[in-house]
Amino acid sequence: MTKVFVISGLSGAGKDSVVDGLKQAGLAYTRVITTTTRSMRSNESQGNPYYFVSKNEFKKMISKDEFFEWAIVYDDYYGNTKKFVEEALSVNKPVIFINDVQGAATIKEKIPESKVIFLTAGSIGAIKERLEKRGEDSPEEIKIRLAEIEKEMKTLDQWDYVIINKKGQLKETINQVKQIIKKEFIHN
Repeated sequence: MTKVFVISGLSGAGKDSVVDGLKQAGLAYTRVITTTTRSMRSNESQGNPYYFVSKNEFKKMISKDEFFEWAIVYDDYYGNTKKFVEEALSVNKPVIFINDVQGAATIKEKIPESKVIFLTAGSIGAIKERLEKRGEDSPEEIKIRLAEIEKEMKTLDQWDYVIINKKGQLKETINQVKQIIKKEFIHN
């Protein structure tokens, strides 16, 4: 039985939307909440979808060896604490991480039986449109993200599943992810 699932993918591919949709679609799971130093966006709050801390606090947590895994992404720190991961793994439900490519690779290395479900929007143009529509990133930040996306597109063969989250088909994407998790969690 596979218990650990990593929802990864390109910036703007809909990782948070898909995971939120899984709950609404009736999938019982435990989500590992990532700790980050990035600024909170207008639609976010502490613990939803991240725990927000200062860079100094994050560095102190690193020095105390509190992280299961961590990385620097777009000049901010992201990591999952050992305590939170242990708590999530103690429950008999699928455990879902939302991670970038670096985090997904680290989790796959530490938990080889984990399944990485990688989301893409199908094209760089579609991702650019989503990032611009989101309205949370400056044109320079979008340019940096698009350059990183080009690199990440070359990693697709590393992942267990790759799903294209097409514009206007979020429900279909959520259902695909739900079916993968149900199949892998129940039947293996």
